[in-house]
Amino acid sequence: MFPLLWQYKDEVKTMAQAFFGGVHPNDMKAATNEKAIEQLQAPAQVVIPMSMHFGAPCTPTVSKGDYVKLGQKIGEFKGLGAPIHASVSGTVAAVEPRPYSMGGKVMSVVIDNDFKDDLSEEVHAPADPDALSVEEMVEMVKQAGIVGMGGATFPTHTKISSGIGKVDTVIINGAECEPYITGDHRAMLERPAEIIGGCCYLAKMFGVSKVVIGVEDNKKNGIESLNKVIAEQKAPVVVEALRCRYPQGGEKQLCQAITGKQVPPGGLPANIGCAVFNINTTIAIYHAIKDGMPVVRKVVTVSGSGVVEPKNLECPIGTPVSLLFDACGGLKDETFKLIAGGPMMGMAQASADFPVAKGTGAVLAFAANENKVSEDPTSAAAAALRRAPCTSSPCTSIYMCRRTASRISRRRTSWTASSAARALTSARAACT
Repeated sequence: MFPLLWQYKDEVKTMAQAFFGGVHPNDMKAATNEKAIEQLQAPAQVVIPMSMHFGAPCTPTVSKGDYVKLGQKIGEFKGLGAPIHASVSGTVAAVEPRPYSMGGKVMSVVIDNDFKDDLSEEVHAPADPDALSVEEMVEMVKQAGIVGMGGATFPTHTKISSGIGKVDTVIINGAECEPYITGDHRAMLERPAEIIGGCCYLAKMFGVSKVVIGVEDNKKNGIESLNKVIAEQKAPVVVEALRCRYPQGGEKQLCQAITGKQVPPGGLPANIGCAVFNINTTIAIYHAIKDGMPVVRKVVTVSGSGVVEPKNLECPIGTPVSLLFDACGGLKDETFKLIAGGPMMGMAQASADFPVAKGTGAVLAFAANENKVSEDPTSAAAAALRRAPCTSSPCTSIYMCRRTASRISRRRTSWTASSAARALTSARAACT
C-alpha cells in the first residue's frame, strides 16, 4: 500500500461512511427511547384501509356480515401491491370509504372485534423454514402482505424478486434518523433475535455472504444488543455504526454511508447493487417465513409535547389513532397540531379520526414550540425547495427559493398550475 494511503487509512474509511450534506437536529427521542414497547388492548372495532402500500388500492374480498379470522386475507391486489389481512377476528360491519392518514377517504374494511383472535386456516408455519427454496420464501413474503414499514410502503416481495441476481449488498435501515420516532430502536433492544433471523432469510434469498445493518451511533445499546445475538448465532450479519445526521435513513443516503457509492440521479439502490429494508420490515419477514404470519400489527411511537405520557405502543392494524392517544393519557388542551409520521416527513392531520396502517411509525401531537414556521413563507419557493436535489447546499437552496419567489413577484403571476410548473422548472434549472 502507498505510504500516503496507509497514513490516512482511517480517514479514507470515514469518508466512505458519509453522504453529502445533512443536518443534525435535536432528535427529541428522550421521551420514549427508554420506554419498552407496550401492547395496546385490541379495540372493539378496527378500520383497515385497502391502500397501505405503494401501488393501486386492494380490492376487498369480504362483504358486510362476513365472519373473518385473524390473519385472513381481506384485500387482494393487482399489479404492484401487497395483500391485506384481518388484524382481529369478528364480523365485517361495513365495506366503505373511511378517512385515512394520506388525506381524504379510501375504501376500508370495518371489523367488529369478537376478541376471540380465532386464527385463520391460511396462517400456518412451514415444517422446516430452513429447507424452503428462494422462490418459496419470496412467495411467503408476498402472501404476508409485507411492505416497507418505515413509511415508504413499497411491496417487499417486489423489491426482493427484482433484486435477485443484481444485488450484492443487503442493507438493513436502522438509522431511524427522524426525530421523536423510537420504535426501531426499541425493536433492536427487545427483538434482536427476530431482526437477525430476518437478516439471515434475506441473505439466503439474495445469495449474499452477509447483511449489513446501519445504525446511528446514538443507539449504542441497540448496536450492542444486535452484536450479542450475531455472536451467539454466528449469523452472517455486520452492524455498522453511523454518525448521526439527517436524512441518514433515506435509502440513497444510507447506501452511500455504507458502501461509499452514490445512487445515480433518478435511479434506485439496485442500480449500485444495493437493497434496503427497514428494521420492522425485517422482523415481518422473519415471522412470515418462520411462522407464516402476515402483517397484522404495528409498533407506533406516540410522542410530542401535546401527549401527556409518550409511549411506544404495538396495536392491531386498523386501530383508531385516537385510542393510542387515550392510552398515553390523552392530549393536552393546548395541542394545536397532529402529525402522522415524523416531523420531517409526516403529514399533518385534521383530527385523530384515522387508523394505524402498515406504514404508520409514529403519531405526534404538538402543544409547544416545535412547529416554527418562517415569516411570510412563499408557496412557490417552498415547492421549489421540495424539488431540489437532496445534496444541494444551503446557499443554493436559498438562492433557488429567492429567485423563484422574485420571478413570480415581478410578473404578478397568480399561483395556478401552469405558473407552478414554470416555477418548478426554473428552480430545477437553478440548481443544476
